[in-house]
Amino acid sequence: MEVCAALPLVNDPHEVLRTVFGLRGFRGRQEEVIGHVMAGGDAIVLMPTGGGKSLCYQLPALCRAGLGIIVSPLIALMRNQVAAMRQLGVNAAALNSAIGAEERARIWDDLRAGRLDLLYVAPERLMMPEFLEALARRPVSLIAIDEAHCVSQWGHDFRREYLQLAELRAWFPGVPRIALTATADVQSREEIRQRLALDDARMFLASFDRPNIRYNITPKASPLRQLLAFLKNHEGESGIVYCLSRNAVEETAAALNSHGIRALPYHARLDAETRARNQDAFLADDGPVLVATIAFGMGIDKPDVRFVVHMDLPGSLEAYYQETGRAGRDGAPAETLLLYGMQDLMLRRKMITDGEAPDEVKRVELGKMEALLGVCETAGCRRQAILACFGETMAAPCGNCDSCITPAETWDATIPARKALSAMLRTGQNFGVGHLVDVLLGVETDKVTRFGHDQLPTFGVGKELDRKGWQSLFRQLAARGMVATDHDHYGALVMTEAGRPILRGAVEVHLRRDARVRTARRADRAFAAGGASALFEVLREVRARISREQKVPAYVIFHDATLAAIAEARPASLAALAEVPGIGRSKLERYGETILAALAQAPA
Repeated sequence: MEVCAALPLVNDPHEVLRTVFGLRGFRGRQEEVIGHVMAGGDAIVLMPTGGGKSLCYQLPALCRAGLGIIVSPLIALMRNQVAAMRQLGVNAAALNSAIGAEERARIWDDLRAGRLDLLYVAPERLMMPEFLEALARRPVSLIAIDEAHCVSQWGHDFRREYLQLAELRAWFPGVPRIALTATADVQSREEIRQRLALDDARMFLASFDRPNIRYNITPKASPLRQLLAFLKNHEGESGIVYCLSRNAVEETAAALNSHGIRALPYHARLDAETRARNQDAFLADDGPVLVATIAFGMGIDKPDVRFVVHMDLPGSLEAYYQETGRAGRDGAPAETLLLYGMQDLMLRRKMITDGEAPDEVKRVELGKMEALLGVCETAGCRRQAILACFGETMAAPCGNCDSCITPAETWDATIPARKALSAMLRTGQNFGVGHLVDVLLGVETDKVTRFGHDQLPTFGVGKELDRKGWQSLFRQLAARGMVATDHDHYGALVMTEAGRPILRGAVEVHLRRDARVRTARRADRAFAAGGASALFEVLREVRARISREQKVPAYVIFHDATLAAIAEARPASLAALAEVPGIGRSKLERYGETILAALAQAPA
């Protein structure tokens, strides 16, 4: 691996943004976060996948004196980020179990000599006393904790080793710490703050919206047929198909290959060499479809994933949003499909209830799964329902989900919704869905009679719906933000302010009837002016050749968006090429002449 000296210290973030990263301006709240961290403040940053979280720690680490330490959970993620940083002229390295003794020794030499700008390390290695002692003897610019949701025991990616990271405050006093994640509901955000001892950290909450992603959710009918119909709209594109079991991964990959679609499996039962080979093939330019369990994906940086399919119901809304967020990181249109059925639901519930987690954790997990079901069953905009679960209000329907494009059949649920809210209030907002449905249906369980709820006016008034119908109604009310789950009170349902107009009869409620099976529509994948031109394809071939020579993914060299911008601008000099977004000083020096030669030889 090429070794370079650490970058000279430059305190101006705008200059580093331009000369190192090749960008002309910050996005969203990046500049706010960077300024706060450069001034020495701790931060908790929540930005959607593709929203530019990495820059929030990479840039201030380069502007502040000392070594930037990045805690990362996966070897593949470290490897890709280190490769990307080195392309920018940043001396980055990763210490993990996958590197050999010679490379490890070189990294330690660079560390002692002060030649490193950024060091990526797994939490369990970082928290080794001898490792901490060695780092504590060096100046440290900042500590970034990536994928910070791993610290949440309520989250879908909980990692016990993350719990030790609170000790970093004592080891590195005065060094700013920044925790970053793409998905965390209100409960998980507070747990990140508490468990990482970020008591005084400023919270930077960006919109969770990914407007370039189209959401499609439909009940299972014939899963393979539905998948093949969806993939017809994505021929030759890179995507991920998630399955719940390893057997389903193998069967789905084999079925796709039998239909002429190149697909590779990825799951924990495969040997490490096969997993690495299949992952590398997927990360390469124009990679195949990867059929995987959730063992694949966290921290994957591939920007041009055009679709994500779930063949089975994910475990929670957070998991679903995290996994669908791997599509369209480059900002170009992308599409997702979720197929769900009762068997999935029963299996997911069994996985939670039969697990070894405490009852409190099980209640939270079941509540999060119910939130996802509410999104599946909502008659309204999918995006509005998803964002509501993260505490974000979207004023108008998005126009880019299946419900907006092909509205679902609905029914007037105003009276049943008022009955449901009345049952919640009359029972003191202290009970979950199961008990409330018993009250509405007039079922005299021991619990109902013990609390005297068989004497309430709402007892037995809900015979117009069956149990499944009431459960669906409660989920849809929750998806619309009219009902919330009190996780601190045994999963009891409580009415929100948005529910009060319904109870008063001031507004009508229309809910989704059984969803119709619909095949996903093709997303408009027009990239940018000139993006599909012959010149763009020439540049892709040049990039592919360079990536093969260097044995790194093609997107580490240049993103598609950068190639599209070059094709549109068609610069004739290095100075003109330097003005293209994504072309920093290092990439201009490495590839400028090669790009100009390709442009000169291409037909006008």
